[in-house]
Formats: sequence, structure tokens, C-alpha cells
Amino acid sequence: MSTFDTLIIGEVALDTNVDYDGTTVQAIGGAVYYSGFAAANIGHRTAVLPKADMTAEELRAAFAQAPNVTVYPLPSRASFVTKNVYHTPDRERRTSTVSSMIDPYRPEEIPAVDAAVWHLAGLVRGDLPNELIPYAAKHAQVAIDVQCMLRCVENGGMVYHDWAEKKELLPYVRFLKTDAAEAEILTGLTDRAEAAKLLYSWGAKEIMITHNSEVLVYDGREIYTCPIRSRNLSGRTGRGDTTFAGYINERLTHDVPTALRTATALVSLKMETPGPFLGTRADVEAYQREFF
Repeated sequence: MSTFDTLIIGEVALDTNVDYDGTTVQAIGGAVYYSGFAAANIGHRTAVLPKADMTAEELRAAFAQAPNVTVYPLPSRASFVTKNVYHTPDRERRTSTVSSMIDPYRPEEIPAVDAAVWHLAGLVRGDLPNELIPYAAKHAQVAIDVQCMLRCVENGGMVYHDWAEKKELLPYVRFLKTDAAEAEILTGLTDRAEAAKLLYSWGAKEIMITHNSEVLVYDGREIYTCPIRSRNLSGRTGRGDTTFAGYINERLTHDVPTALRTATALVSLKMETPGPFLGTRADVEAYQREFF
């Protein structure tokens, strides 16, 4: 058995979030942050490899409320600093600007951590170089949130471009996560089920596509979906990170529909409260019994 269920590789972000009503909140964020809390607080043995212009003590303190997390901090000359302005109550439309970025991860920086899954959780293109994917595949099952290959920083703004090397690198990927818009960029298809099937044909073994109404998973045999049932969206930030982290960890010991249902209940509950998931597995199970 591996020492950890998952090793999550990605930078901590310093976020300023401006809601549609003008409410402004400054907070730590990033895929590694939301994913780490989600995986650890439902009971998975979780390691994180965050990078930022912060001391090791500060990076460890960021995860203090997730006691199952082991932090391997990495320094950077700058942190990822971003501002997100949300335009609608459902937080589906936002404008993001970036004022600084981390030094890219290098394979030689990654410690010898024994984990069943390496979860590549960068924020923009360049954080995690393409060569890190086959390197990761030599050590563990690879999970990747494709945002870090599609989101590009240009003149301080965030824009999306297709991933030129996708067909070369997707065969290394066990778990691939996109949202509906990213799936369309990758495949040209608006039908999420058909997009998932095409991504599978390019080599990824299990595809998750998130949407504000449901989460879809395709494993090469069947399309599975589960509805999101949040009663409010005050904790919308970190939705995809929470879902994916919950799913890939649950898949280590459960079948697709069981893992998908747990992950969707987890994110539905998380979205009712701002910040990362601070509840327990028992909370998720109770929520699942009530709403699923």
C-alpha cells in the first residue's frame, strides 16, 4: 500500500474575489488548496506540494485545518496572485487578471513521495511543463485538471487556448478533469457526453466533465452523471477542485457510480459555505442520505 492516496502538485494562489454584488474577499486559493482540503477531510491520506513566495511555515499553516494533509513546501521567487470578478449570482461568468506567477515546477523538485495518484493541479499553462506528465506516470496513476494546460496569461488577463500536445500526452493520464467550456475548447463539441468519448479515444482512461447542473464521468464503457444539489452557491469557488479530488481518491476503493455520488455530494455540501471543505466524511454521508 502506498504511503499516501494522493500527491497534489500545484501552487497556492493569493486571490482577490469580487462578487457580482461588489463584495470583495481576499483569500488563499488554488487547486492544490481546495483539492487538499477535500481529499483529506473525507479521510484520505493526502500530500500536497504547494509553491509560492511564502515561507515553509506559512505554506504549512495554510493547510492547518486539514490535519490529514502532509505539506511539502516549495519556494518560488513570486506567488500566483490573481483577481477574480464574478458577473452573475451563479458565478459561472468571471473575469480573471493575474499580476504574478510562480516559477514552473521541475521534475527534480518533486520529493520521493509514495502516492497512488499524482494529481497535477496547476492554475495556468507553464506551471506544470508537458514533460512532467510522462515523468509522473513513471511514479503513479496520473490525474490532471486540464485548466493548467488551457488557461494562459496574456497581458495580465486570462485567456483559453487549445492544448497542442493533448493527443501525445493524454495516453499517460488515468483521470482527466475538464469543465464544460474546457471540454468544448479541447474537442470542438458542445455535447458533454460526446466530448468525453472523444477525449477517451485520445487516450485518457477516465474523463470527468463538470457543469453547474451535474458532474459527468466516462470510463470508456458507460456515461455516468450525478446532479449537483447545493442549496446555495456562496462557496462556488473551488467547485471543480473539490469534485475531482473527492472522485479520484474515492475511485481507489470504489466503483465509478459510488465515487461519483460521494464526490458530487461532497461538492454540493462544500458550495454552501465559502472556502475549502472543512467538514467530515460523516457530514458528506449525512448530506448524501438527505439529498441523494
